[in-house]
This record gives sequence, C-alpha cells and structure tokens, in this order.
Amino acid sequence: MARRRVRPPTSESGPVGNDALHTPLDRTRIENVVLGMLRDGGLDSLSMRKIADVLGVKAPALYYHVKDKEQLLHWLAERISVDIPMPDESRSWREQLKEWAGHFRLALRRYPDAVPIMNATFAASPGRLAHIEFLYRTLIKAGFAGAQTPWLASMLKSYIYGYVEEESRLLSQAKEAALSQNEHGRRQQEKFESLSQERYPYLIGLAKYTTSVDWDSEFDFGLSVLLDGFEARLSKQSAASQAHRE
Repeated sequence: MARRRVRPPTSESGPVGNDALHTPLDRTRIENVVLGMLRDGGLDSLSMRKIADVLGVKAPALYYHVKDKEQLLHWLAERISVDIPMPDESRSWREQLKEWAGHFRLALRRYPDAVPIMNATFAASPGRLAHIEFLYRTLIKAGFAGAQTPWLASMLKSYIYGYVEEESRLLSQAKEAALSQNEHGRRQQEKFESLSQERYPYLIGLAKYTTSVDWDSEFDFGLSVLLDGFEARLSKQSAASQAHRE
C-alpha cells in the first residue's frame, strides 16, 4: 500500500535566523519548531507559550492553528506514523510483521520523545489507524482468532516501544557523559566486572553481553522470540480446530 512520505526532521528543524520568523505560520512550521524544542529540552519542557515565543508570534496566533498541546501531540504522532513504510503484503505474515517492526523502530528513533508522544495520544488519525488496520488484517489473514488479534498487535507494539525507550535512555546517558555509545558500554561493563565475585558471579561472567551495544541483533532476537510465540500459538490453534472438526 503506497503511503505518503513526510521528510524526517533534521537538526535544522525549527526557526533559524530571521528568515524563519517571516515564514508563514502553518502546521509544518509549528511541527518543525516543536521537534527542535523536543531535542533541546524534552517533552516536559513544552508549553504553548514557549512554542509561541520560539515561533516569534503571540499566543493567539498559535492557538488559531492548534487548539492546545494535546492536539499538537496528535499532530506529531501522525507525522511519525506516516513516516513508517508499509511492508510488502505479498510476503508471509511473519515476514510482514518483522519488516513492519523494523520500520516502526527506526521511525521512533528518528523523532525525539517519539514513544512518550505515541503513548500520550489516542490513535485517531488516518496514518495511525492505517497501521492498526494493517496489523489486524495481517494477523487475521494468518489465521489468528479475532478476539486475540488486538492483544497480539499490542504485544508487538509494546515490545518495540520498550526497546526504543531503552535505546533512548542509554544514548542519553552516553551523551550526558560525553561518551560514544561503545565507550559507554565498556564503562558499564567495567562496573559489573568490579562487583564481588562471590556474590555476583553470573553478573560478572555475562557483563560483556549485558552491556553490549549490538542493539540491532538484540532487537531482531527479541522480535524473533516474540514471533516464535505467535507462530506456536497459531499452530496450537490450528491443531485444536482440526481436532474439533474430526
């Protein structure tokens, strides 16, 4: 299914110099400015007054375009959603879900505070609804029971949210310490290895794996374990259905 693509925000998102102050106020400009503010101060630092100040407008001008912070977060959630490509639906259900999960993870990583934004908003916009429809359609066509389909879709989404949040936390720690991702991992490994051998032999022995920054492989492994569970459930369901018919 073809999806409209929105150019991902860059480090230049938001007003730059006097030219930006004279750019007509519209949804795209507001979103770009807010994304820049999120990179600098995070979601908790946002307020409509601060956004108006950065835009160089009075608050009433901003409220003319966006009702409140909640609506603004819905805008951002939709922007993230339309930046997630849909998988090739000619592939198997498992391949489709794996591809979709990878795209979803990358999109969340491109936007600051993406997971809190998605969690703070209800899925009601076309882009978000299209992804839910895709998940439900894929799972139903695979043969999963209708009542279980929303649960399975939620499990998949929760795994991705949790993983990206952990990635973001570790990247933030490394940035605050002015360390590279690899160096931060090595320092965490050294902390584990300095623990008492008598009390924490397994923590010490597995320290290099605990602090590994091979996040792509870890994500793929966890996703495979989850999908293995889906597949086992589907096989069990199919066997039970066949036994009932016999």
